[in-house]
Amino acid sequence: MTVVERREIALVDLLDRLLAGGVVITGDITLRIADVDLVRVDLNALISSVNANVPSPWGDSS
Repeated sequence: MTVVERREIALVDLLDRLLAGGVVITGDITLRIADVDLVRVDLNALISSVNANVPSPWGDSS
């Protein structure tokens, strides 16, 4: 095993790294019966931290 394979990272550290850089989640779910699409759900989400360098797109809430 190499050092990279043995390296453990805490969930909090992983979330901190992901939020610092931002994460994009995309996907779709289709419920079908007998080749007939009944329900389709599309998911597009951007998860990122907001601070003084990256202001909120909704403006000041106060």
